Amino acid sequence: MACHLSSAWLASSSPTAGIYSLQDDLHLATPLPHPPEHTNANPNPLSTAPVRPTTGVRISLSRTNPRKPPHLYKIANLGSTRSNLATFSIKESEKESRSSHETSNDGQHAHFANTAGRTPVFGEDNALLTPAVGKDGVKRKKPKTNIVKSNSSFISRVMPHEAMTKRIHEHNPEGLFAFANINRAFQWLDLSSNNESKAQHIIKILFTKAHMLCHDINLFTKGPSHLDIIMGASTADIMWFEAFSQKYARINKNAVINPSPIYQIRWLPGSENLFLAAHVDGTLIVYDKERDDAAFVPEETNPLASFSKWSSPAHRPLHVNKSLNSRNQKSNPVASWKISNHRINDFAFSPDCRHLAVVTEDGYLQIIDYLNEQLTDIYPSYYGGFICVCWSPDGKYILTGGQDDLVSIWSLSERRLVARCPGHHSWVSCVAFDPWRCDERNYRFGSVGEDRRLLLWDFNVGMLHRPKALSVRQRASISSHAPPPLARTRAESQATMRFRSNSNLTAAESVDGEGLLEHPVESRTRTAELPPVLSKIIDEDPVSWLGFEEDCVVTACANGHVRLWKRPQEAVISSGLNV
Repeated sequence: MACHLSSAWLASSSPTAGIYSLQDDLHLATPLPHPPEHTNANPNPLSTAPVRPTTGVRISLSRTNPRKPPHLYKIANLGSTRSNLATFSIKESEKESRSSHETSNDGQHAHFANTAGRTPVFGEDNALLTPAVGKDGVKRKKPKTNIVKSNSSFISRVMPHEAMTKRIHEHNPEGLFAFANINRAFQWLDLSSNNESKAQHIIKILFTKAHMLCHDINLFTKGPSHLDIIMGASTADIMWFEAFSQKYARINKNAVINPSPIYQIRWLPGSENLFLAAHVDGTLIVYDKERDDAAFVPEETNPLASFSKWSSPAHRPLHVNKSLNSRNQKSNPVASWKISNHRINDFAFSPDCRHLAVVTEDGYLQIIDYLNEQLTDIYPSYYGGFICVCWSPDGKYILTGGQDDLVSIWSLSERRLVARCPGHHSWVSCVAFDPWRCDERNYRFGSVGEDRRLLLWDFNVGMLHRPKALSVRQRASISSHAPPPLARTRAESQATMRFRSNSNLTAAESVDGEGLLEHPVESRTRTAELPPVLSKIIDEDPVSWLGFEEDCVVTACANGHVRLWKRPQEAVISSGLNV
């Protein structure tokens, strides 16, 4: 039976529509608990027996020769009455006509702002973190232990495909590799192979007791025959895995540095060796994959003493347990920061490699200047915890999703909440921008959640200069004059308003040197709302992951279904399509 996902872009009388057809539906089997741990399920729904942490299915996609998103065509949606925001449709095909007012002053297509310049490197001022250069330059190291032949009790079983070497050799460089963690399994898939072998893993690793909760690919060291992958486990162990050689090494082995599970892990931008792990105890730790581990004692004691002047335990500055400028860099960790007493659910690096957005279970978005180890902004959720976070491709905006069933858009330069995006009926589990449908003024992003829905949104920066409605009844009434950038809610004190930056400043100018700014909860009656352009149930189970590629949209659910939705080839005209 053919399955397709319909979408309608906002328009007046003749909305532009596209059909996202289901191209592939792969099912990754959820592994059973390890035999020694297998117990009968407790029928009592109120049971408080401890359960091993799990994050559903998380995926990383990789192409050997990736292509950058092209310049995009757009048309204005002049007759839309769905929203009081300046919302535009982004065209799915360059064959569609383009309105004259969308042409830039020089007649060229819109494009991302030029972000050329030297990318800052974490810890570059500390000579102890600089790799030693030999006669042949810096030698790239690989892990030493072959995972197929390993007799470690940490690994239960390794299942390489019988034709693994052949499949890797015949892989199209522009084809799509996928790496997925689901409970105690980690799999490597080739999504560009034929239909029969697409669902067959290249290699599958089963762990004994650990659930792999997160992983990341190093884009800096990625090559045709080299892929560095790190994984974070429920046991606090970290595994560095080089996919092509099938060799690995363990870091924070037996939880010698930090004993709490790792919910998110990412390589530091531009670094071969350093990566950041978010532990459940509210600690961010920078590790070096090539350094030995040692029992860690914070270099600064009594962290709660520095929090006493803040209004609540959640509102506090970043506490540095170990600085990146420390002279003690013989072993891991490289740096350690305590930012919360609650679980860190997600974090993301800004495209300019200067800021870190972190979301926590207690409902705070924190912006960190991680190169200088300084916390700059704290934003609260409407209610409940934040679950996911991401940056726009140009680094101007931040998306969050959480337990308030909302997607929120935040402006880094203006240091404020731009809009809330209602549409989900349960917790939002993943948000992502579609780089193939974004430019310097128009953005498309998507979200998935526990309600099994995929939502797509179109967002235009023109909305930033329009005032918020003062009440629910007045939301459709829009003034032609923009409010002053400091005209916020009464909850903000004059001292707080002095920190508010001008919207014309760049991100670096608005944040640097202004110290920590605590933001109040914004009233929904004073905050712009952006409706989705697509809302569709796409799975029978909660959806846990979303990713955008040039030719498809990829989703994954908590039960192991990975679905590839083929993008519309050409835009078509449709009438009466209700989303």
